[in-house]
Amino acid sequence: MTLTIRAYAPASIGNFAAGFDLMGAALAPLDGSLWGDVVSATKASTTTLLATGPYAHLMPPDPTQNLVLRTFALMKDALHAKGAACPEMAFSLEKNLPRSSGLGSSASSIVATLLACQMLLGEPFTRSELLQMAGRAESLVSGSAHLDNVAPSLHGGLLLLVPSEDGGSKPRALPWPSELVIAVVHPHCELSTEKARHVMPALLPMPEALAFAQNLAAFVHALHARDQELFVRCLRDVLAEPRRAGLVPGFRAAQKAALEAGALGCTLSGSGPSVFAVAEGTEHGEEVVAVIQAAFNAVGLASEARLCGVDPLGARVLA
Repeated sequence: MTLTIRAYAPASIGNFAAGFDLMGAALAPLDGSLWGDVVSATKASTTTLLATGPYAHLMPPDPTQNLVLRTFALMKDALHAKGAACPEMAFSLEKNLPRSSGLGSSASSIVATLLACQMLLGEPFTRSELLQMAGRAESLVSGSAHLDNVAPSLHGGLLLLVPSEDGGSKPRALPWPSELVIAVVHPHCELSTEKARHVMPALLPMPEALAFAQNLAAFVHALHARDQELFVRCLRDVLAEPRRAGLVPGFRAAQKAALEAGALGCTLSGSGPSVFAVAEGTEHGEEVVAVIQAAFNAVGLASEARLCGVDPLGARVLA
């Protein structure tokens, strides 16, 4: 019997307010549904890709330009570097996340592909090697190998990227208060990560660099100390949001409405255009979602929303 591995990787929030390129969270809808891409892989005589799902029509018409096959090519190269052969694969992508959404769409496809292949090939790579491959695949889209989406999508949780022994980065789990709800709203427009990164400066003035470091360090401390007052004060993006806010129509109005409704914080999810806010409980989360969506409606943007927690599992094989 031919073996097929079906792997799921959750949506994610990169940057997670305080941690530009250094912190991200995997998302789990509170209704128990899965929110992320699914990739199926089967050994075959020829490598092929079939895309299905609600956002399949937005995929490149040339399958070789799809991230699934581009990620597989990176894995084949890595296997060859180990002196191992790699069979051809027949892939199926269930594209459940909109592209250029700020929800880790590319990371989800990448991680699901890597996990499906990893399990089908007998786990030839360590999790650290998979993460580094995922970062290289992510750079094919955004132009840089940032890990703040691929790391939580692979490992789960709210993760901080800390220095590794080899000079790179490795993920470390942060505690997340289980009583808090993450309200995620995706307005129906696109903002590519590459475009959003172009508005970021190559160098920062010293005062701004210090403000970013202070805010991120205090945010991490607040999580460990369960200091809600400090958590609320630091649940903000002092680095990217001021430069990217103008790229998302209605964002400032949505943010203002969320904070007036009592959200503990509200900012762009990743590079946007999606927005996330942190609320105290499901009922409060629903109120926050309503005012954010109303603000987007006011500028002519329909949107969809989900109430989420932090997914502790990350990528996994589905039965």
